[in-house]
Amino acid sequence: MFSSTYRDARRRFLDTAAERKRAVDTRVLDGVIGLEGETLATDIVRIGPADAKRLLVLTSATHGVEGFCGSGAQIALMRDDVLAALMDRLGVAMLLVHATNPYGFSHLSRTTEGNVDLNRNSVDFAGPLPRNPAYAELHELLVPPNWPPDEANVAAIRGYIEARGQWAYQQAVTTGQYTHPQGMFYGGAEAAWSTRTMRAVLAEYGETCVSIGWIDFHTGLGPRGFGAKICVGDVQRARRWWGADVTSPSDGTSIAADVAGPLLDTLRQTCPHSANAAIAIEYGTVPLTDMLDMLRADVWVRHHPHAPEALKAAIRKQIRAAFCIDDDVWRGMIIGQARAAVLQALYGLSREEGV
Repeated sequence: MFSSTYRDARRRFLDTAAERKRAVDTRVLDGVIGLEGETLATDIVRIGPADAKRLLVLTSATHGVEGFCGSGAQIALMRDDVLAALMDRLGVAMLLVHATNPYGFSHLSRTTEGNVDLNRNSVDFAGPLPRNPAYAELHELLVPPNWPPDEANVAAIRGYIEARGQWAYQQAVTTGQYTHPQGMFYGGAEAAWSTRTMRAVLAEYGETCVSIGWIDFHTGLGPRGFGAKICVGDVQRARRWWGADVTSPSDGTSIAADVAGPLLDTLRQTCPHSANAAIAIEYGTVPLTDMLDMLRADVWVRHHPHAPEALKAAIRKQIRAAFCIDDDVWRGMIIGQARAAVLQALYGLSREEGV
């Protein structure tokens, strides 16, 4: 179920859909190719009653390289006959959106073909954009001219963390910024292809739905293998569906910073007619500083295309390892917690008042 490359993950997803006789709706990212020269696409499979007015959306690879986790979970869930029977009984459908950000998934990058972080891209670009002066202060250190960084760079970042704390460092780096297109956590200057595609998918499949849930699979933050539930939007409804352990960046209970423009916001923006709740499940991998260093390396590789191929390949291998643990115990934790969260959502959707 878990794959080693985007091309392999897509093949497994499409093969599983064919085996289960599920129709596939494919949205191709034109004009861009994968790391191995492959077509890049977001593939969509709907499971459940054709007339269901309750819908659970499951997305993978919002942050590209994190897609190995979500893809494995989606494939396992598509093969789950018990789950399919439960959906029929409850009158709830499930939409599997595989590889929301196919470029990042294939190229082992967090961001899109335009270096856009999709969880910072759903903002109103017609109005004033969020400001992050703390990032501007750090940018030159975060994106050094050489990789790996020299001792002076390492010492400067260590000094920043020692003086202000790791949480301040995390917030400065990860909140999002709109001033440095070649930097980290860049929110873009317009809606990215992946954001526009997700809006179109939600509008099409959610048009007649009176209640919609969304689980977006992520990796990189928190204890190894633990899936933290992070809510964007209606926290009370999310806790009714997924339990009291749902956290929120807006009230300071989450391991994630309170960011501008998360992709999950597109559900409320696109389907205001529905009762909805959305969470990200964030599975832990490596320590925070190590994870952020790999994202620094990700930006460096992108903007140094003429670097030695051996160096670029080594960096990409390290980036993948920071977001996908090739260990059966870790993979088992992913699948088990994903299935539990899906069951909670299906029952929560089925019990929604007024539906």
